Amino acid sequence: MAEYPRPGRAKRLAAASLGLTLFLVPLLASQDRPLTLDEAVNLALDRNERALATREDVKAADARVARARSFFLPTITSTGIYQRRAYEVKRLVGDTEVVIQRYNGLSETLGLNLTLFDARSLTTLSAVRAQRNSDVAAATESRRQLAFEVSQAFLATLGTSQVQGASERRFSFARQNLEAAKARYSAGLASVNDVTRAELEYATAEVGLTQVKGQVETSILQLGYLLDAPEAVRGPLVVPEFLIEAAAAEAADSEALVEEALARRLDVGSLRWQASSLRALAKVPLLGWIPSLNASGQYRMTNEASFNNRTWNWNVGATLSWTLFDGLARFADQRERKALAKLADLDVQAATRRVDVEVREALVSLANQRASLRQASVAHEVAKKNAAETAELYRQGLASALEVADANVSLFEAEVALVQERYGLGVTFLNLEAALGLDPFGKEPRT
Repeated sequence: MAEYPRPGRAKRLAAASLGLTLFLVPLLASQDRPLTLDEAVNLALDRNERALATREDVKAADARVARARSFFLPTITSTGIYQRRAYEVKRLVGDTEVVIQRYNGLSETLGLNLTLFDARSLTTLSAVRAQRNSDVAAATESRRQLAFEVSQAFLATLGTSQVQGASERRFSFARQNLEAAKARYSAGLASVNDVTRAELEYATAEVGLTQVKGQVETSILQLGYLLDAPEAVRGPLVVPEFLIEAAAAEAADSEALVEEALARRLDVGSLRWQASSLRALAKVPLLGWIPSLNASGQYRMTNEASFNNRTWNWNVGATLSWTLFDGLARFADQRERKALAKLADLDVQAATRRVDVEVREALVSLANQRASLRQASVAHEVAKKNAAETAELYRQGLASALEVADANVSLFEAEVALVQERYGLGVTFLNLEAALGLDPFGKEPRT
């Protein structure tokens, strides 16, 4: 017996199909949409775990400042007590009978403690604030480095994609050359050596194309991992022409660039704030010689009256604390903290000198890369003309297949070299931007 689908089931299947279509269409559209460098960097900063971790680091640093500041705010405690007694106690006070102890005893106590002055806590708060600034600068620097890592991976993927295009053109030309060699051999216009050489070039081009495709796939996987969005890098990547144009611009005076970098670099700024925090902490042990002053207050209510026939009471007081001798521990603590502060100062000094070297090295590398790009451009033009002339001579029977294959290989190598030098110039410019403390787009990162 034939089984016919029920109307309700058909409607559910249609609704499920429509929902799946509506879900997949935006996903497929996003895969085909070109991806710009700006979008790639924003994706990484929004989704990569390293970027997300920096936000938590800043939250933790803010919490530590709030905890240090809370020391100067009053502490209020409430204590409620219930007691069940075996018997009740009464006393006659004057003409009034007072219950001193009830079967069910209830009491409530409110206590307040406030630090009026503590030199050590004031200095500690200053140190924690400086450490918070250090953590914020370090977090921003981590995000900046991630942006550069994404930018370099983006350029690497673009470079390998263009190398794949050159490999495909080489393979197509090798196939055409092989067909032409076989035709000429069949017509008796060429020897079998021409066919053999063309076959060898065809096989080499095919292997090279396969290898480059693997490199492109690897680059795409690495870029997708950094973005935490593998689907976003399946579409075409937009060439950041502004980066190539900026790399071609003449650099400013190296001394001025070094000064700007020292004032802008967040990693150096983080070390400076950390050194400031440690210098403040080094003062804390000796501040123990200064007494601290605290205030306290208490209010108590109960259902059991005392002999004065009152169920409430309060008191206030002040406490002056002064540690006169602690076994010389504060001196040892101070020596340790001074040594740590000195180490932090040395780290700042080393980082400052390193910035100077990084900026100057980046400028030298940029100049060398520009010269290499000019040379690669000239070599590519020469190889392109040579390949065209050799192909024409081969068609006229004035050149051999060996010469055609060699010209094709030279053109391919020149094209690959031009691609590598072009994107190498972009990477070199990124290195200069990184050394100057800027983001990949030439802007100062915001903390």
